[in-house]
Amino acid sequence: MWKARPEEKPSGSAAPAPSTTTTNASPAAATSSAASANALAPASARPAFAPPRQADSFRAEVAHIGKSVLIKGELSGSEDLYLDGEVEGNVDLKQHSLTIGPHGRVRANIRAREVIVHGKVEGNIQGDEKVELKKSAVLVGDISTQRITIEDGAYFKGAIDIQKEGKSQSGDTRRELSMSATAG
Repeated sequence: MWKARPEEKPSGSAAPAPSTTTTNASPAAATSSAASANALAPASARPAFAPPRQADSFRAEVAHIGKSVLIKGELSGSEDLYLDGEVEGNVDLKQHSLTIGPHGRVRANIRAREVIVHGKVEGNIQGDEKVELKKSAVLVGDISTQRITIEDGAYFKGAIDIQKEGKSQSGDTRRELSMSATAG
């Protein structure tokens, strides 16, 4: 994070070279060259710090549940979620992505646009667009999605239902269709 210091050291090590020339130059020239060297160092340090600020604004768009957090009940939201804690119940992030971290333990049915699993899940997953099981993933439950990726080393026990593009209907819509069909 503090990469500006190594950049300052080379400018500081370059300072002895101007000091040998300053013996022949006036003190005002030495002061202006030192000021210009200091003016260049912060300017070169600013671009190095600009990308982390942009990354911080990206992080603000992703909610984070740490590994010491336990949630019992229904979890829903309107932003992307990184879950590294424990959840028991239901997780509903309809139009957003859910990433279950390596310490994540979920005993719930999951519904999200995109689900990426690094940890352990006991329950069904409905990923409207895609589901990814990373090599450290353990999933016991069924998957319903348009696209799926299972890495070597991942453990999966259950069924996979591949949905056609455009036919991905929510369970609520399916129930409404079946109820309206039986109602008449």
